[in-house]
Amino acid sequence: MCGGGVFSLRVINALNPLSQHYTKDADGLCTRLIKPKLMEGTVAAQDEFSRSGWALNRKELKLLQTIGKGEFGDVMVGDYRGNKVAVKCIKNDATAQAFIAEASVMTQLRHNNLVQLLGVIVEERGSLYIVTEYMAKGSLVDYLRSRGRTVLGGDCLLKFSLDVCEAMEYLENNNFVHRDLAARNVLVSDDNIAKVSDFGLTKEASSIQDTGKLPVKWTSPEAIREKRFSTKSDVWSYGILLWEIYSFGRVPYPRIPLKEVVPRVEKGYKMDAPDGCPPVVYDLMKQCWTLDSVVRPSFHMLRDKLQHIRAKELYL
Repeated sequence: MCGGGVFSLRVINALNPLSQHYTKDADGLCTRLIKPKLMEGTVAAQDEFSRSGWALNRKELKLLQTIGKGEFGDVMVGDYRGNKVAVKCIKNDATAQAFIAEASVMTQLRHNNLVQLLGVIVEERGSLYIVTEYMAKGSLVDYLRSRGRTVLGGDCLLKFSLDVCEAMEYLENNNFVHRDLAARNVLVSDDNIAKVSDFGLTKEASSIQDTGKLPVKWTSPEAIREKRFSTKSDVWSYGILLWEIYSFGRVPYPRIPLKEVVPRVEKGYKMDAPDGCPPVVYDLMKQCWTLDSVVRPSFHMLRDKLQHIRAKELYL
């Protein structure tokens, strides 16, 4: 199901101009196209969410304020039965099909450091609402940039690093690969807990395939070159995320043109340590950036090492 949603979206994007044309003009067809019936996949998803207990009542959801706009819809603050929630609003029937895959993944995942799905609303006209817990302090990258080293101490940076690592260890243990791990896709709660979000590309490890455009600066060399994704490619991305955390949200590979990043990385180039980054943490980054994916540490190993670093710092 996860791969099918993305494939459907690509096909539909290609067909949309044609369907719009034939809606206005028969142009050789026996009749103009009329409004299509609801996509079977969307109907099936609606039934499945209802059966599994993830369907919410649209009448009980109040949409209050837009907090983000994307290519496929808006993210809004909402109220559901008196609780503040975040709502991803996908208004297009075709686009909704792809995001159903994301919601389906989220129903299978539950961890304190993953943004928690609360439920899904699939409307008859094809609109989709993915309702999650509200993360008051926004994305980790914006949080880091807006506060900086004068506000955030090393203990806070280490805690964020551990929060994300524990979420990724959970995905590792459950055979899921995120594939888009970056500080922009980590959210911060009101009580300063970092939680991994944006499961649009997440797949079970057995069903990994190419989905097209990739975030080059965060993606491992083998994933870019061979479209080969695994927990170990997530580990590479985690090393980049660590660099983002300790550089307070800087864009990776500063001053290197995007087209030169992959060739340089494949020749062994590694970013320098961010200013003030502890050598033990920088050493973990470099382990994550090992070109041979087999040699990279697991998230379990990374979590153990970070906990050891944290315990040592607290003791000192």
